[in-house]
Amino acid sequence: MKICDVDPALLDKIKKFRFSQEKKNRAFLMKIDTEKMLIVNDDSFDEDEYDNISIEELANEIPASQPRFVAYSYCYKHDDGRVSYPICFIFVSPFGCKPELQMMYAGSKSNLVKVAQFTKVFEVRSTEELDEEWLKSKLGFFR
Repeated sequence: MKICDVDPALLDKIKKFRFSQEKKNRAFLMKIDTEKMLIVNDDSFDEDEYDNISIEELANEIPASQPRFVAYSYCYKHDDGRVSYPICFIFVSPFGCKPELQMMYAGSKSNLVKVAQFTKVFEVRSTEELDEEWLKSKLGFFR
Protein backbone atom coordinates (compact mmCIF):
# COMPACT_ATOMS: atom_id res chain seq x y z
CA MET A 1 0.00 0.00 0.00
CA LYS A 2 1.26 3.44 -0.90
CA ILE A 3 0.15 6.46 1.12
CA CYS A 4 2.46 9.17 -0.25
CA ASP A 5 4.30 9.55 -3.54
CA VAL A 6 8.00 10.34 -3.74
CA ASP A 7 9.03 13.73 -5.10
CA PRO A 8 10.94 13.25 -8.39
CA ALA A 9 13.50 15.82 -7.19
CA LEU A 10 14.10 13.63 -4.13
CA LEU A 11 14.65 10.58 -6.34
CA ASP A 12 17.28 12.58 -8.26
CA LYS A 13 18.95 13.53 -4.97
CA ILE A 14 18.98 9.90 -3.83
CA LYS A 15 20.54 8.82 -7.13
CA LYS A 16 23.29 11.46 -6.86
CA PHE A 17 23.86 10.50 -3.23
CA ARG A 18 24.15 6.80 -4.13
CA PHE A 19 26.63 7.33 -6.98
CA SER A 20 28.78 9.92 -5.24
CA GLN A 21 32.44 9.02 -4.89
CA GLU A 22 32.73 10.73 -1.49
CA LYS A 23 34.75 8.76 1.06
CA LYS A 24 33.17 10.05 4.27
CA ASN A 25 30.02 9.69 6.35
CA ARG A 26 27.20 11.68 4.77
CA ALA A 27 23.48 11.99 5.33
CA PHE A 28 20.30 13.74 4.41
CA LEU A 29 16.83 13.77 5.93
CA MET A 30 13.49 13.23 4.25
CA LYS A 31 10.03 14.15 5.47
CA ILE A 32 6.44 14.01 4.33
CA ASP A 33 4.82 17.18 3.06
CA THR A 34 1.41 16.49 4.58
CA GLU A 35 -0.38 19.02 2.38
CA LYS A 36 0.92 17.51 -0.88
CA MET A 37 1.08 13.92 0.44
CA LEU A 38 4.62 13.78 -0.96
CA ILE A 39 7.93 12.54 0.46
CA VAL A 40 10.43 15.37 0.03
CA ASN A 41 13.91 16.39 1.09
CA ASP A 42 13.86 17.93 4.56
CA ASP A 43 15.46 21.20 3.54
CA SER A 44 14.99 22.81 6.95
CA PHE A 45 18.56 21.74 7.70
CA ASP A 46 21.82 22.97 6.21
CA GLU A 47 23.08 20.10 4.04
CA ASP A 48 26.71 21.10 4.46
CA GLU A 49 26.42 20.05 8.09
CA TYR A 50 25.70 16.50 6.98
CA ASP A 51 29.05 15.93 5.31
CA ASN A 52 31.50 14.01 7.47
CA ILE A 53 28.91 13.51 10.22
CA SER A 54 28.93 10.74 12.80
CA ILE A 55 25.77 8.78 13.51
CA GLU A 56 25.65 10.33 17.00
CA GLU A 57 25.88 13.86 15.57
CA LEU A 58 23.18 12.96 13.07
CA ALA A 59 20.93 11.69 15.86
CA ASN A 60 21.13 15.14 17.45
CA GLU A 61 19.90 16.75 14.21
CA ILE A 62 16.80 14.58 13.84
CA PRO A 63 13.64 16.01 15.45
CA ALA A 64 12.96 14.06 18.64
CA SER A 65 9.17 14.24 18.35
CA GLN A 66 8.56 13.88 14.59
CA PRO A 67 9.14 10.93 12.25
CA ARG A 68 11.86 11.22 9.62
CA PHE A 69 13.45 9.11 6.94
CA VAL A 70 17.25 9.22 6.86
CA ALA A 71 19.73 8.23 4.16
CA TYR A 72 23.15 7.70 5.73
CA SER A 73 26.32 6.71 3.90
CA TYR A 74 28.65 5.18 6.46
CA CYS A 75 32.37 4.40 6.31
CA TYR A 76 32.19 0.75 7.41
CA LYS A 77 35.42 -1.02 8.26
CA HIS A 78 34.97 -4.79 7.92
CA ASP A 79 36.75 -7.28 10.16
CA ASP A 80 38.91 -8.41 7.22
CA GLY A 81 40.23 -4.87 6.61
CA ARG A 82 37.98 -3.94 3.71
CA VAL A 83 36.22 -0.58 3.75
CA SER A 84 32.78 -0.02 2.22
CA TYR A 85 30.30 2.85 2.17
CA PRO A 86 26.84 1.30 2.53
CA ILE A 87 23.84 3.55 2.27
CA CYS A 88 21.56 2.91 5.20
CA PHE A 89 17.92 3.88 5.18
CA ILE A 90 16.76 4.61 8.71
CA PHE A 91 13.12 5.20 9.60
CA VAL A 92 12.90 7.20 12.83
CA SER A 93 9.44 6.91 14.35
CA PRO A 94 9.58 8.41 17.85
CA PHE A 95 7.22 7.57 20.67
CA GLY A 96 4.79 10.36 21.43
CA CYS A 97 4.32 11.83 17.97
CA LYS A 98 0.84 12.15 16.48
CA PRO A 99 -0.60 8.75 15.55
CA GLU A 100 -1.82 10.07 12.18
CA LEU A 101 1.70 11.19 11.33
CA GLN A 102 3.19 7.88 12.43
CA MET A 103 0.71 6.00 10.25
CA MET A 104 1.43 8.25 7.27
CA TYR A 105 5.18 7.62 7.55
CA ALA A 106 4.81 3.90 8.24
CA GLY A 107 2.46 3.53 5.27
CA SER A 108 4.84 5.40 2.96
CA LYS A 109 8.09 3.73 4.01
CA SER A 110 7.91 0.61 1.86
CA ASN A 111 7.13 2.57 -1.31
CA LEU A 112 10.10 4.90 -0.69
CA VAL A 113 12.40 1.93 -0.01
CA LYS A 114 11.20 0.26 -3.21
CA VAL A 115 11.46 3.21 -5.60
CA ALA A 116 14.77 4.41 -4.12
CA GLN A 117 16.15 0.83 -4.11
CA PHE A 118 17.42 0.96 -0.54
CA THR A 119 18.67 -2.44 0.64
CA LYS A 120 19.88 -1.73 4.18
CA VAL A 121 16.68 -0.69 5.92
CA PHE A 122 16.47 -0.06 9.65
CA GLU A 123 13.97 1.41 12.07
CA VAL A 124 14.32 3.07 15.47
CA ARG A 125 11.77 4.46 17.90
CA SER A 126 14.14 6.96 19.50
CA THR A 127 17.11 8.94 18.27
CA GLU A 128 18.88 7.84 21.47
CA GLU A 129 19.23 4.39 19.89
CA LEU A 130 21.33 5.79 17.06
CA ASP A 131 25.00 5.27 17.78
CA GLU A 132 27.92 3.60 16.06
CA GLU A 133 27.57 0.37 18.03
CA TRP A 134 23.92 0.06 16.96
CA LEU A 135 24.80 0.75 13.31
CA LYS A 136 27.69 -1.73 13.26
CA SER A 137 25.48 -4.43 14.77
CA LYS A 138 22.87 -3.84 12.07
CA LEU A 139 25.42 -3.80 9.25
CA GLY A 140 27.02 -6.98 10.61
CA PHE A 141 24.14 -8.93 9.07
CA PHE A 142 25.17 -7.75 5.57
CA ARG A 143 28.51 -9.42 4.85
